[in-house]
Amino acid sequence: MTDLTNDTIPKLSIEEAQQYIEIAEKAALNFRGQADELENAIGMLMIGRIYGWRVLVIVHNKRTIKKYEEILGINIREMFPPEGPLAHKSLGYKVATTFSNFWKVVSGDIKIENRREIGSE
Repeated sequence: MTDLTNDTIPKLSIEEAQQYIEIAEKAALNFRGQADELENAIGMLMIGRIYGWRVLVIVHNKRTIKKYEEILGINIREMFPPEGPLAHKSLGYKVATTFSNFWKVVSGDIKIENRREIGSE
């Protein structure tokens, strides 16, 4: 595991950390369904702030994002920045930014191999 002393991921304020915990706890309290869906939604909550919502829409389809947003009671475009501090590690996002129309990549009109892969710098 890499040492995070270089501060590549900004620390959450106490208020921000509390907000994330409250979202996850509320989701867990209200959730009914398959446990892996709750787990994946909470994972998206944690990853979204680090990678940004543009990486999330590359990785997930619209239906999955909508499902996780409903579980968490959030809107990813309001909750997360478009591009987080580690967005550059997403192979799909890195390739998507080379095209003139990002949304064609998101919709699947332009196919990207390994779009879900996270690599090194």
